[in-house]
Amino acid sequence: MSKPPATGSPVRLGKASARAEFEDFFRRHHRELARLAYSMTGNRAESDDVVGEALASAWERWDRVQAADSPLAYVRKIVVNLSVERVRTAVRDRQRHRLMAPLTRWFYHSPDVGGAVDLQAAVLALPPGRRACVVMRHVLDLPEEEVARTLGISLGTVKSQTSKGLAQLRSQLAPNELATAASSARAARTNRKEA
Repeated sequence: MSKPPATGSPVRLGKASARAEFEDFFRRHHRELARLAYSMTGNRAESDDVVGEALASAWERWDRVQAADSPLAYVRKIVVNLSVERVRTAVRDRQRHRLMAPLTRWFYHSPDVGGAVDLQAAVLALPPGRRACVVMRHVLDLPEEEVARTLGISLGTVKSQTSKGLAQLRSQLAPNELATAASSARAARTNRKEA
């Protein structure tokens, strides 16, 4: 004798499974996505909004996200695009109203607060494409290939934009400030990996 059919519709079971997979994705990747958003926007409140909006968008398109070669890269790209749009909007608003927003703290809390603030301002001054490459390579410590896949650009473009971004940062910051800030960022990454 065969078993009776399972109770509940397949749609309901499929939705429950998708929800469980999304919740697992959220738990595993929320922190990294929040770091990416903060590094891109320089503002904790904005980054929280960006991550929330990106994850809501991912949930709405969860079937497409799951079908992607790398679901995490798909959502990272959403975060980058939303972050860039938030920064553009903020810049337009500032220009329109001629308001000077105070600089925010850099993601890594460094004993050299002035150097960290200068680095944050210099990163935020980078064009969006360069900023995305520099942040993903040197804040998130992603390989160039992953950055290229995430942003949908060639490996050569990632190398070029990262190199130009770092050159721009070097020209804006005194050599000792950049070295101190980079050293603090490396120490913070090492501490996070060990934790």
